[in-house]
Formats: sequence, structure tokens, C-alpha cells
Amino acid sequence: MIGLSTYAYFWQWSDQVPEPLSLTGMLADTAAQGVELFQICDYPPLESMTDAELDEVRDEARRLGVRLELGTRGLRPEHLRRYLELAGRLDASLVRSMLYSADSRPTPDEAEAYLREVVPEYAAAGVTIALETYEQVPTRVLVDLVDRVGDEHVGICLDPANVVAALELPGDVIELTAPHVKNVHVKDFAFTRSAGWVGFALTGARLGTGQLDRAHEVRAVRAAERGINEVVEHWLPWQGDAATTCAVEREWTAHNLDYLRSERT
Repeated sequence: MIGLSTYAYFWQWSDQVPEPLSLTGMLADTAAQGVELFQICDYPPLESMTDAELDEVRDEARRLGVRLELGTRGLRPEHLRRYLELAGRLDASLVRSMLYSADSRPTPDEAEAYLREVVPEYAAAGVTIALETYEQVPTRVLVDLVDRVGDEHVGICLDPANVVAALELPGDVIELTAPHVKNVHVKDFAFTRSAGWVGFALTGARLGTGQLDRAHEVRAVRAAERGINEVVEHWLPWQGDAATTCAVEREWTAHNLDYLRSERT
């Protein structure tokens, strides 16, 4: 299934715009674009919502025919249990996370112990934990961790763009993680020369115009065949003003959805 993420609305819900888009507003826009999946990922207000507010989000998603997934950071058992509670409240079947959070940097052995403690609870609830590939943890460490835990409810959230900052090759990461992928974050990326030709900047790009080898990703992961959800994100630089930035963000979303849909026809 193709989905959208809060990262596809990064600027539209930020405090950089005069009227930030609400979570229910993002859900409504997702449904309006014919998309049936939305990932609430790294969205701080979620954790402070009351049960009544969470129920409102869940009920609105049900009304719109949009399934939910969640995303957070960190593996401490108490934190993952809180997100399991949120997943239950919101009918979410997947929680994407990262090894590190602002206040926790577990060793691989500690991360394994954390996961072993909570995975039986996730499995009982039918919820999957997907560990995202990113620059702070070598991909081999993530894959080894998934292998060591050895449970079908723990896998990888593949995002090849993130690993470039650690000098990992996206193609190698795709191959390494493919058997373990449970979720895909789809965003293209490109290097551009900085002003004065001094250094480079790594930023987002419209899908198919950057350096993501999307064809390789499709062949290796076989997301549609395996029932793996692919979630659209953006690394869109600020465009100088709120109106322009939000307009470009919406255009990228429409383009990327069309691109992904064309792959499946």
C-alpha cells in the first residue's frame, strides 16, 4: 500500500507557517488524494494527546478510510510500551522507531534486551516494530539486531537516503536489508554545490529526479508483492517564504504519488 507521512507535510504543520495544518487536516488531505495509509511519524503532539483526542483521530481515520501507522525514536521498554498503547488506541499495526533518542543511546546488546522484553507484547497485539536505517547506526548493526531478536514482528524500515551521511552506499543498504524490510520510506535525494562551489548540500528531490535508484529498490524489496507499505516523505528545503514552500511541498507529494502509482500499473 502507498501512504503519506507527517514528513510529507513537514512545513505545512510546522510553526513556520501562519496556520499550521492539524493532524486531522493531514488525514483529510491524505484521503482527498486517494491515499488509504497515513504514518504519524516523529509528531511530538501525539504523546500529549488525551484519550478523547486520540479517539477523535482514530474515528476520523476510520471515517475517511485511512489506516494509521506510528513513528517514534528510541527503544526503552517503557517508551515502546507507550507507543504500543497508542497503536492500540489508533488501530495502528506498525511502529517505526530508531535505536537512539534524545536521552538514550543503547549498545546493540542493550537494544536487543529492550526489544526482547517488549516484542512478545507487540506480537500478541499484532503490531510490528520497524527499525529505520539512518546515519547514526551502521545498517549491519540494525540487521544483526533484527536477526538476533529473531521475531517476525521486528524488522527494518528502509530509507536509503538517510545512510548517505554515514558514507554507506544506498544500493548496498537496499540489498542488505531487503529480506528484513517491513516498511519503506520513499524519498529521493540529490547533492548540490553550495554557494561559491565550496562543498555540497544533500537535500531532497522530486522522486525520479535525484540519486535514489528506485528501480533497484523496487526489484529488491518487492513491496507490492510482499504487502509492504511504502510511505512518501520529503526532504524539502525552505523555499524562502511559507506560501511558496507549502505549494512546492504539495506539488512534490502529488508528483511522488503519481510516480509510485505508475510503478504499479
